[in-house]
Amino acid sequence: MPVTVRPALPADAEALAHLAAVTFPLACPPDSTPQAQQAFIRAVLSVERFTDYLADPARTLLLAHDPDSGDEPLGYTMLVDGDPADADVRAAIRLLPTIELSKCYVLPGHHGQGVASELMAASLRAGRERGAVGMWLGVNQLNARAQAFYHRHGFERVGVKRFLVGDRLDDDFVLERAL
Repeated sequence: MPVTVRPALPADAEALAHLAAVTFPLACPPDSTPQAQQAFIRAVLSVERFTDYLADPARTLLLAHDPDSGDEPLGYTMLVDGDPADADVRAAIRLLPTIELSKCYVLPGHHGQGVASELMAASLRAGRERGAVGMWLGVNQLNARAQAFYHRHGFERVGVKRFLVGDRLDDDFVLERAL
């Protein structure tokens, strides 16, 4: 399927929040509760939060869409420049300066169609353009599908960290790759 990836614009905040609300639960561990997922979505993935993210010069948001069906969003990524705030991540990563791949999600009906790979390629280019020599991310330890995708794109496990969803801490692997 043809895919176009472009920088997200302020007018995309609502579309990004919708994508996030649909896709975030897919990355959660099987025993994560819908209540915890919805609390995270309200706190971190709302239209207001995406409006803030889009205005933040340390963040890069990329939006994938099918050019044959207008500008229908299919997935997105968010990169965050700078040293990680999390002490476990700081201890694990080896490549500085770094950039975090904070979000990488595709609508479930478009998995396996190359959308995520196009987003990843664009994200890696954007990270290099921002001056990073390494990219890191956190992925839930039970999300084997996402881990396989990241490994195919050159990421390797370098550590572990905790990730708060609602009122519950989940275990993530920290993955990193050179840019």
